[in-house]
Amino acid sequence: MTPEVFAAVGIHPNDALTFEAGTIDELRKLLSSPKVRAVGEIGLDYYRDRAPRDIQMDAFRQQLALAEEAGLPVIIHNREASSDIMEVLEDWYRELVKSNPTLAANPGVLHSFSASLEIAQRAMAINFFIGITGPVTFKNAPELQELVTSLPLDHLLIETDAPFLTPHPHRGKRNEPSYVLFTAEKIASLKNLPFSVVAETTTRNASRLFHW
Repeated sequence: MTPEVFAAVGIHPNDALTFEAGTIDELRKLLSSPKVRAVGEIGLDYYRDRAPRDIQMDAFRQQLALAEEAGLPVIIHNREASSDIMEVLEDWYRELVKSNPTLAANPGVLHSFSASLEIAQRAMAINFFIGITGPVTFKNAPELQELVTSLPLDHLLIETDAPFLTPHPHRGKRNEPSYVLFTAEKIASLKNLPFSVVAETTTRNASRLFHW
């Protein structure tokens, strides 16, 4: 077992048709491992629509309830479903404040964020982190770069989404975890901060969320 490697467990919305009566029990067993630190990726995907939206929503809500039960944060997948995602998460957060205030303090991350500033602000208002991936390094991503510039560093996580979303200068090739360096460097440049500050702060953010 590799000490520095941890896992997240969940049913991706594109696989929601695989969600069956016994799925929650199987997930519950997996979540009992101390190496599992989050439920995810879970959420909604209205771009690919590989599963009917009502089935995606049911799987999403059930896994949020499981995360609450397990006391684990969630990793949220969102493609063209921001309004529905935030309504569900805001309702879930209100329940968390009463049932599990510790989890409510750091409930999750909106993975590979590509939505609007308004959505980011709503997410941060319920203590979610904003996950930034390789596209922030792309020349054709001025809106994402402007968004990152405006967001507080203490709400950002840096992700790779490997093997996808490979940052510049390796765009078009297979992504890998070590390339997170390029995303961090770009964020430091956009925010006019030393690289060490970005690295230390986002590492601390990840530790707060995932407890490693």
